[in-house]
Amino acid sequence: MNYKIDNLQYCKWSREVFKINREAGLDAVHVTVVYHEDYDEFLARVKEWDKHFQENSDLIFLGKSHEDIERAKLEKKTAIFFGFQNCSPIEDDIGLVEKIYENGCRFMQLTYNNQSLLATGCYEKNDSGVTNFGKEAIREMNRLGIVIDMSHSGEKSTLDAIEISDKPIAITHANPNFWYKALRNKSDQLLKTLSESGGMLGLSLYSHHLKNGSDCTLDSFCEMAAKTCELMGVKNVGIGSDLCLNQPDSIVEWMRNGTWAKKKNYGEGSKKKPGFPKQPDWFIDARGFKNLENGLKKVGFNEMEVNNILGNNWYNFYKGIN
Repeated sequence: MNYKIDNLQYCKWSREVFKINREAGLDAVHVTVVYHEDYDEFLARVKEWDKHFQENSDLIFLGKSHEDIERAKLEKKTAIFFGFQNCSPIEDDIGLVEKIYENGCRFMQLTYNNQSLLATGCYEKNDSGVTNFGKEAIREMNRLGIVIDMSHSGEKSTLDAIEISDKPIAITHANPNFWYKALRNKSDQLLKTLSESGGMLGLSLYSHHLKNGSDCTLDSFCEMAAKTCELMGVKNVGIGSDLCLNQPDSIVEWMRNGTWAKKKNYGEGSKKKPGFPKQPDWFIDARGFKNLENGLKKVGFNEMEVNNILGNNWYNFYKGIN
């Protein structure tokens, strides 16, 4: 059985988007439920998703384990897995880690760009690594089955998390910086260490992470994927598109500034253009998975390797969550 999984989307959720993901054949999507929300605000997001599940039960349902990916395949639906792009909902209370798990969370970034109570983000000048609270949170996440996601974290913090965690961690949406040196992209050494620990990298299709931005070519992206697989091994690489389909441009400001800044900061590559960047024309939405399939074959991957990158690797990773 081959699975197709996009391991990061933050779209403006609607029936239209759910239909697009089904048309793309996605069996599972890891969705961002919160960025900067506290625990009570997270519960409000869960209620919003409950409504989505009720109104679109023919297309989606809440996923909690790899068995739900299997079910989605059989029922021709998409399993939705909840994730956080920050640790804000656990506030400063270790007991809330279990509460977020009970409410469906299966992925949590230790930080979003900046210093958090758990670790250091990739935008900080000094990376002091995983904090004492971070160590405790990682242990609790391991116990429960919440994946440690270091997509927006600094290098030392990420290496610390790999060392501390008893289970493989994930970088759900980023690219190697040998291809394009965005702040969010990752070094060769970090990616080697990630793969040696059994961790996963989800290659991002967000234009600020791509060489030549919105003008990035399919050939260039797939050649990068091939070199990344040479570095990490094919079984440690998947897709985490970071699609933000139909989101208004005002969301970028909120994502970058959260509740901690008054000065507008639009992040890497976008200081003069605060809106969302245009997607490459070969990946306008998740239906671009078909273009990825063709592009990966063109650069030399065989059919099994392509299927692994487009979903099977993530499925196998999910099997180890619990």
